[in-house]
Amino acid sequence: MMAEIKNLQNLQNTEYSLKKLFDEAEDFLPLLGTDYVELYVGNAKQSAHFYKTAFGFQSEAYAGLETGMKDRVSYVLKQDKIRLVLTTPLQEDGPINEHINKHGDGVKVVALWVEDATKAWEETTKRGAKSFFEPYSESDDDGVVVRSAIHTYGETVHVFVERKNYNGVFLPGYRKWESHYNPEPVGLKFIDHMVGNVGWSEMNTWCEFYAKVMGFAQIISFDDKDISTEYTALMSKVMSNGNGRIKFPINEPAEGRKKSQIEEYIDYYNGPGVQHIAVATDDIVSTVSAMRDRGVEFLYVPDNYYEDILDRVGDIDESIDLLRQHGILIDRDDEGYLLQLFTKPVVDRPTMFFEIIQRKGAQSFGKGNFKALFEAIEREQANRGTL
Repeated sequence: MMAEIKNLQNLQNTEYSLKKLFDEAEDFLPLLGTDYVELYVGNAKQSAHFYKTAFGFQSEAYAGLETGMKDRVSYVLKQDKIRLVLTTPLQEDGPINEHINKHGDGVKVVALWVEDATKAWEETTKRGAKSFFEPYSESDDDGVVVRSAIHTYGETVHVFVERKNYNGVFLPGYRKWESHYNPEPVGLKFIDHMVGNVGWSEMNTWCEFYAKVMGFAQIISFDDKDISTEYTALMSKVMSNGNGRIKFPINEPAEGRKKSQIEEYIDYYNGPGVQHIAVATDDIVSTVSAMRDRGVEFLYVPDNYYEDILDRVGDIDESIDLLRQHGILIDRDDEGYLLQLFTKPVVDRPTMFFEIIQRKGAQSFGKGNFKALFEAIEREQANRGTL
């Protein structure tokens, strides 16, 4: 561990700069970034149209009957460093059908870009990970890709992707997806973090999994005093790899007067899974404005949130009136401030949603906004009759 990492015993209760994290997480599993996120969906073609239209993703690659894939079809969308894969089964029964029937549309694969997919699988499985599939090579005229995979919470899996010897559009078996319809991007840059919801008393189990099996470090911890309202509460810990490129907050329910958003998620997803994907932008006002114009619905934040916001967060570059107009939340830590806003669920079940985030130095996760955010979610729960 680096000498300049101080007061390690206080990590659970301290939000500190990720710049100090590099060597606290063990280096046996170097991760270069998020390679792709694959969702199993009921209709990949229509889902692709939604993400292109509403979120500004561009057509990248395709696999299906035309490419020799007989059991499924996959559309690959890209915006800057974010890559979404939307997959639908082409035949009855089978594991993809079972996943959709049980969970609805949702994240199946969080793929991680690695230098050596074989070594990544060996290092994680020998530390206790359950293998999803062993390392194997795929090749075409553009080179070779090696992939391997392990199970994590619920039915979510991590696929390790080694593509250093590949120059194709996505993976072997895919072809470039030519499309006349490619709306302008909305300014989304990369995946900032991905949040997993797990069941009662399971948070520590999965945090220990990421620490032991993948060498992650816990950087932040929130208990039910930090994340609570009059009615509901939850607990959360944030796990990060050594270079800070991969961050996984893990949430579990806490006792409250009414059903929390985590309980609602687990009820309708039928188990643990990815709750939301946080995507970064350099200009949240422009991004949110463009998404709203394209039909994306965001959580409502009441005007009184902004009445004393500058007393709490200090001076910021943006116009408060403009942030109020778009319902954008603000929070500050020792490194700077951040701006964030959350969509309503983007699928039919009250499960998966997106967070739009702009960091102006801040490395934290918006602790000061938790009450306003959760009250906004509770209003939606009340509308659904699930609070």
